[in-house]
Amino acid sequence: MDKIKKLIKKFCTKEIIFYVIFGVFTTIVNVGSFYVMNKIWDWNEDLSNFIAIVLAVLFAYVTNKDLVFHSDAKNFKEKLNQFLKFILGRAFTMIVEFGGCFVLFKTAIPEMISKCFMTVIVIILNFFISKFFAFKKKDKLGDINEESNNNNTSI
Repeated sequence: MDKIKKLIKKFCTKEIIFYVIFGVFTTIVNVGSFYVMNKIWDWNEDLSNFIAIVLAVLFAYVTNKDLVFHSDAKNFKEKLNQFLKFILGRAFTMIVEFGGCFVLFKTAIPEMISKCFMTVIVIILNFFISKFFAFKKKDKLGDINEESNNNNTSI
């Protein structure tokens, strides 16, 4: 029982809870817009999937930056750097999702099941990319050490 409590305590942080909540909203944007374009408007599934992913990425950036990872970027250069890292990470997972759906759409698995499966994979990947790449917090001691090392190597 204690092991279960420790696991719950470890994985039920405010950051993870907010990421899950906004991940659900991002998924609704993604799957919902895909459904509207593909099933209601009868657009091609690949085009619908691409547009749905782009809409979900834009929604995720806005929510993740301020509400989940609490970006500490202060100036334009830092904000641009975080945005570009976020987009680069999402471009990677977009390729994963697009490729996975492209393959799964050719199978007997229904499109919505395929789309939902790939969305779960992408949400997990995106958490780690956002936390450890795009919105990684500055290590104050690391910054000081890096600055010292840079000064030492230039002598």
